[in-house]
Amino acid sequence: MSAIEKRATFSLAGIYALRMLGFFMILPVFVLYADELEGVTPLLVGVAIGAYGLTQALLQIPFGMLSDHIGRKPVIVGGLLIFAIGSVVAALSDSITGVIIGRALQGSGAIAAAVMALAADLTREEQRTKAMAIIGMSIGASFMLALVLGPVFNGWIGVPGIFWMTAVLAIGGMAVALFLVPQPQPERSHLHRDTEAVSGQFSRVLRNPDLLRLDYGILTVHMTITSIFMAVPLILRDVLGLESAMHWQIYLPVLLGSVVLMVPFIILAEKKHRMKEVFLGAILVMGLAQVGFYFLYSSLTGLVVALLLFFVAFNLLEAVLPSMVSKMAPAESKGTAMGIYSTSQFTGSFLGGLLGGWMQGHFGFGGVFLLGAIAASLWFLLASGMSRPRNLRNQLLHVGDIAADEADDLLQRIRLVPGVVEAVIVSEEGVAYLKIDPAIIDPSALDEFSTAEV
Repeated sequence: MSAIEKRATFSLAGIYALRMLGFFMILPVFVLYADELEGVTPLLVGVAIGAYGLTQALLQIPFGMLSDHIGRKPVIVGGLLIFAIGSVVAALSDSITGVIIGRALQGSGAIAAAVMALAADLTREEQRTKAMAIIGMSIGASFMLALVLGPVFNGWIGVPGIFWMTAVLAIGGMAVALFLVPQPQPERSHLHRDTEAVSGQFSRVLRNPDLLRLDYGILTVHMTITSIFMAVPLILRDVLGLESAMHWQIYLPVLLGSVVLMVPFIILAEKKHRMKEVFLGAILVMGLAQVGFYFLYSSLTGLVVALLLFFVAFNLLEAVLPSMVSKMAPAESKGTAMGIYSTSQFTGSFLGGLLGGWMQGHFGFGGVFLLGAIAASLWFLLASGMSRPRNLRNQLLHVGDIAADEADDLLQRIRLVPGVVEAVIVSEEGVAYLKIDPAIIDPSALDEFSTAEV
């Protein structure tokens, strides 16, 4: 990566991480604070936790498309400003209704698609996968850090203080966007089908049953993790007698242990090409963890074991699912498939709060875990009929300005290269979108078709 590409990648990863840190720090502590609010019920607590997911799901694709017309940075800075305003509204609210409005405003600053589009503007095609991977890792790191820091900061400044801090983080993200993120060259700021949703591709992606199974899967993952935080913090405090400021002592070793335990399965899935087996196994473990919660939550040891199993499965699925979407999506529809996938993820967060709150209000802690067990069981049944993912990799070739007739000729030549499984040239972008079999293709076989500068 060039110096500009590194600067762009790490500054955009920082923006994303700061924003997600603000979202996630609330997750392990809000249910403990909610009793202090006016008009609180378990259902409304769940809505407050998940409200950001609904507005994020509704707006992230439209905001990404808007950034194609008015520019990436205005959308990103505007979204962060909306997020900061929502944080302030939530911090100042003494009623559950006010917090719900604040959380919905936070989610309305839906910049995910615009950040990915700007990353594509600022990186060459051959470096883009690396940039997206770094941004993705920053999101995962911010989630794990937030689960540990949330209880710590709750002990120091309380939940209103955390909301104030998220507003400050958002303002910091605005400064990063304005002063650290490079300005893309006008000719490179355009639609990128590998990172952005394309309206003409929606029907094709939504007709693909395997992609729909994966969309349901990420919805289930985020519904489940949101719902369990309707119960676990209360169990730790009220059933097991652990002060809320000490909850990080449970989350930290569980999260670290889950990362270590998932690594062999990632290797088995990606290097040994046992993706479907690992995938189905992770779903089963997620369901078993819910059963463990249901029967063992009154025991600290039982709860910790269930949490460890859950986070092994959660982290594994968070890593495997995007890889499977990338492998199964048509070459020129990867951005659209990932956009729908992200929308499903945020929808799951909203449903987790809504349904988790309702189940807790009617059936107690056991009802929350029963919800997760049922959702995992349904997902396992759906996923069992999924096609086995082929070991394919997406690759982009910069082919430069090219006329339609030349593009057709070039496309036929590219398709004849051994190991090229799928190829589409988009002339107006000057890019060929490929799916290749890395076990067959010669790494230098496509060099003659590329006009990219080395």
